[in-house]
Order: sequence, then structure tokens, then C-alpha cells
Amino acid sequence: MRLKKLVASGMAVTMAMSVVLSGCSSKKTEAPSGGAASTEAGETTAAAEEIKKPEKITIMVDGTVTTQQNNRDAFEKKWEELTGIELEIIQPDHKAYYDVVGQTFASGTDNWPDAIILGSTYYAGYAGEGALWDMTEAWNDSELKASGRVTGEDVVENMKIDGKLYGFPVTRGNGCVTYVKKKWLDNVGLEAPTTYDEYLNMLKAFKEGDPDGNGVNGDTYGVSAAGIIGEESPFINYLPEFYQDSYSSFIKGDDGVWSDGFTKDNFKEALKRLQDAYAAGYIDKETLTNTTNDCRNKFYEDKFGVFTYWAGTWASNLKNNLESNGRDSELIALKPIAEVGTYLERTPPVWAITASCENPEGVYKYLIESMLDGGDMQTLWSYGVEDVHWSTKAETILENDYTEGQFHTKESLERPGTQYTKQHLDSMLAVVGWDNNPGKDTIAPEAMAAQELFNESCRQAQVVPSTEEMATYNGDLTTLKNSIIADVVVQGLSVDEAYKRFESDGGVKWSQMIVDSLNAQEAK
Repeated sequence: MRLKKLVASGMAVTMAMSVVLSGCSSKKTEAPSGGAASTEAGETTAAAEEIKKPEKITIMVDGTVTTQQNNRDAFEKKWEELTGIELEIIQPDHKAYYDVVGQTFASGTDNWPDAIILGSTYYAGYAGEGALWDMTEAWNDSELKASGRVTGEDVVENMKIDGKLYGFPVTRGNGCVTYVKKKWLDNVGLEAPTTYDEYLNMLKAFKEGDPDGNGVNGDTYGVSAAGIIGEESPFINYLPEFYQDSYSSFIKGDDGVWSDGFTKDNFKEALKRLQDAYAAGYIDKETLTNTTNDCRNKFYEDKFGVFTYWAGTWASNLKNNLESNGRDSELIALKPIAEVGTYLERTPPVWAITASCENPEGVYKYLIESMLDGGDMQTLWSYGVEDVHWSTKAETILENDYTEGQFHTKESLERPGTQYTKQHLDSMLAVVGWDNNPGKDTIAPEAMAAQELFNESCRQAQVVPSTEEMATYNGDLTTLKNSIIADVVVQGLSVDEAYKRFESDGGVKWSQMIVDSLNAQEAK
């Protein structure tokens, strides 16, 4: 019934818009990993034998999959060679991806792809509308799950909605760690902070002293970010030391009861911390309107010293760009301060199979599960095509000399002057162990260290189910919340006055309606 409603009314487009407002050569195998568990004798179950190999699979993907500019044709040809299955790739412009996704779902099931990449909020919305296939049984019976190679089973479990899995996360969601310029700490005579008081004292020194060593006091900021609050889940990840244990959106407690974190006292306390630090000049005055690119450029130009940004590859990117700008490049990736406890991991995008797919079991087995086979297919999705995206031949790439047999990535077709770091899958984030990863030696030590630190000290953001009330009110509610946050932090509005506005402008009512709908759905 809900699926018919979605198609008939064009709800997909409406839902997508409201949801977004609420809110990265091994030995050839004979066949990809299968879709059923093996018996102790090594024989596949009857379920595996019943899975029909598709003749063709159609997928809709964003720019995280190898693009046409990066020779997607070579990727597609290699995939078809490995599987013997025809692959049709629909790849809208990355920035317009979810507009096209919404239009596609609204246009009728005849136009739906077999499989699609969906961000977490869209995933919850389309799953709630009955547009996605329930792959719980396929996952439970899979050879992948039985293999013992899955290191991120908790990540998979976290993607279940009402106990059912409608999309598979092939990688962790990743998240942000706080990087501090070591030279700045040395210049002001401080150690890396471990508590909020020490963190605030560091920001004070970075603002009022001469951390960049240019002989001028007070011409730098402590910290900057791309917004006071993020535009998508998990929202608070760019300024975790201020938000600490609070959250701006809907959360489910250990008792299974949903609530709106924005209405809790700990969020009001977070707003006061932000307001005080902003007024003191510790936070970049342009934080409200900064883009991530703005922040990165300011960081490279030594305008501020503390930057909470993505773990893993970005640790290397930040280091390399600081060096390119003639700055000291040694960064300390902080463990979460005591009041933060754990960093918040973004809910990962998933590969989902649409409800219109004629052979979902086959698509799960030969498309999704095979991505993590630990062999040629995982190499393809992680690094691309040999001699197009990577090579083991003796050659010089961008002044880097490689010997015969040494795995290395090629110069980017899309961004000349740089080498590829990955294709669709980041090997540091894959939810399976990969002992035979051919590119493991290409991972920079600082990237691996930052990623390991994050993985060891993070908790996962929750997937919030879709309800009619969520789709109807959460867009306006989030806009109101963000406006109030800006008024408190930037304009100095008192927290008490801010929450009076929250009530008078309808926020309390909208929030409670959504909370009630989430708890009613939980009780079913």
C-alpha cells in the first residue's frame, strides 16, 4: 500500500527533499562470493544453488563510483569480464544525484534500477515507503557473513530498520577527528588537551598569543568549522568538543524511547559553551558561513590551529597541503577529550536493491556481496582497473619512481597532477578484513594512524526511521533549529529566549509530533 502511494503521488521527491533537510592485482577468482553460507563439508546450501545468475544488472550510482571522466568504460568492461554479467551504470551528476533519485522513484517502478546507492537519511525514507527489498535473509545466509572476514558486523547491524536490513554498507561511515598543529602547541608551551578546560585554554592561547610564530599576537583563531551545526547526520561532528554528549536531532535511548536531543538540557549547555567561545574570539567569526573548502584553505594559510575533519586519507591531505603552502605539517590527531568520550561515526551510505528488481537474490550475490570478495573484484572496486587506475610496472608517476612489481596508483584522469587514492571503496573503511590488499603499502602512516584512532574511539550515529510526521515537519523543524543555533552563538541571543522562540514558532509542537510518531512506530 505504501509503495503504491509513493509511486502514485510522487512522494519520493517530496520525501527526499524533506529528508535531506534533516540532515567518501590479486589472483583471479573463478567466481564472486556467493549468496549462501557454506556447510561444514564445504558444500553450498540448497539456497545458494537456487540463486539465479542475472544476465544484466542496472545500477544507479553517485560520483563515489568511478566516473566517466575517470574511464568508467574500462571499469565496466572489467566488471563484466569478471562476472559474465552485463552492467548498466546510471550515474547522474554528483551534485544533482538525489534530485534524479527522487525523480526516478517517483516515475514508476518500470524505471527503477536494480540497485542503488543511498545515503542514510534517504535509505531510511525509501525503506519506510516500501521501495527497497528486504535483504536480511540474504545477508544472514551469505557466504560473506559465514566467512569470518567481516570486521564491521556491528556497522551492518546498525543499518537495520525495525530489525530488517534494506541496504548493505560495504564500508564504515567514517567520521572526524580533531587535528592540532603541533608547532602551534610548542610555540605557546602547551601539551595536547585531554579535557574541555585544557581544550579551551589551548584555543585561548591560539587566539591571544603568537602560535604561528609571525611575531604578532592575536591575529589567529583557535578553531574553525564548516558551520556551527552540520547540514546532515551526524550534525555535531565538526565541533565535538563543544557539543560533547548532546545531539541536535532525534535519538533513541537505551530504554528504546525516542526523544529530540535539541530539547534536552545538555544541548542548551552546549549552546552556551559555543556562545561563550565565539564571543571570546576563539572560534572563527566566519564559521557560520564557511564551506569545508573555506576551512581547509584557512588551515593551510595558518589562520587557525585546530581543525576537526575526516580521519584516514584526509590526515595525509592536510599534511601534504600544509607542506605545499610552506607551513609546518606535523599534526596531532587527538583522542576524544574526556567530556566527548567517543567521536561520532557517520551512518554510511548503503547499496540497496529496489523492490522492483526481478532477481534481488542474484543482484545481492553477484553485485553487492562480490564487492568484498578479497580478490579481483574487491581490487576493482577499491583501486580500479590495472594500467588505467593502478599498475605494478616500473615507471615514474609525478616524479615518484616505482620498481617492477611495486603496486602504485596512476595519475588521476580527472585531476591531473595528483594520483588516485581509491576508487569506490576505501580499503581502510571496508567492513571486511583484507589480508591480500595489494595497495596496503600505499597507505600513508599518518592516514592509517588517524583512521585507527577514530575506529578505536567512535560510536555509530543512529538511523532514524521515516514516518509521515518526519517527512512532513522535519524540514521546517531543522531550519528553525539551525536558525536558533545561529542566533544564540553568533548574535548572542540568550538560551532562554531562544527556546521561547522555539515554542512560539512551532518547534515544540513539530518536535513532539515526530517523537510521538517514532515511538508509536517503535511500539508496533
